[in-house]
Amino acid sequence: MARIVILDGYTLNPGDLSWDEFLALGDCRIYDRTPADCVAERAREAEIVLTNKTVLSREVLAQLPDLKYIGVLATGYNVVDIEAARERAIPVTNVPTYGTRSVAQMTFALLLELAHHVGEHARTVREGRWSSSADFCYWDHPLIELAGLTMGLVGLGRIGRATAELARAFGMRVLAHDPLVPADGDIEMANLEGLLRASDVVSLHCPLTEETGGLINAERLALLKPSAFLLNTSRGPLVDEQALADALNAGRLAGAGLDVLAVEPPSADNPLLRAKNCLITPHIAWATRSARRRLMDGVLANIRAFQQGRAENVVNP
Repeated sequence: MARIVILDGYTLNPGDLSWDEFLALGDCRIYDRTPADCVAERAREAEIVLTNKTVLSREVLAQLPDLKYIGVLATGYNVVDIEAARERAIPVTNVPTYGTRSVAQMTFALLLELAHHVGEHARTVREGRWSSSADFCYWDHPLIELAGLTMGLVGLGRIGRATAELARAFGMRVLAHDPLVPADGDIEMANLEGLLRASDVVSLHCPLTEETGGLINAERLALLKPSAFLLNTSRGPLVDEQALADALNAGRLAGAGLDVLAVEPPSADNPLLRAKNCLITPHIAWATRSARRRLMDGVLANIRAFQQGRAENVVNP
């Protein structure tokens, strides 16, 4: 039976799902979290290692003589030294499609909160303000109708397209920029500068690469309308956080909704934690129970395919 180690299983399964199918695959040890200085020790005898955010560096991999397979409990796989694994012919797999609808849904949850401030208004009602109001209603922020506004999608993969469907359902015009996707007539394409200038809402749905790191910087933020919103449910380092905080605090941007930051968890002095009209959620767009169940099923399918000699979703062929 295979020797399996799951280094950081808690975020995938905090207790509402079952590990039983993993336990049936072999001698499976499951850790909620693994500190960096314990990775090599815990995985030393493993043939299969599963990780979500725990880093598997070249130095760690060199200490795992029995390792034959690495499964990433996510879509992004930058936590693994892909080249070091390739040199040893160790396949690294991911699960690319499990969270598409959940992430698109979270994108609009952030946008709708920016448009209506539902949470804040509900809080004031609980505090008794409506009960003592002289009028039958009140609002503390402009209430924004999305119909007729333009949503600009930076990245038009699966999640970008799912977000486009929701935008159209709300009556929004959709623009997209993605140099890797050819124009097909289904969605209006634009260059990045044109998209930023034209959009009322800009939503980021691109991977983190050398080219996209710091993509939304001070220069590009200056292209946005002062009334625009920026959304990021993709990768935190796509955005220059200080530049975004400066734009929000100076009123050069109306608001931002972020589910990801450059460093997670963030340091207490992250400038966005105190920026004006900046909603930040703790990287939960992927984490609906339905999406996590699909993720577990995808990881299991990847392992079984590997054990049968037909590895699937390999990111380092």
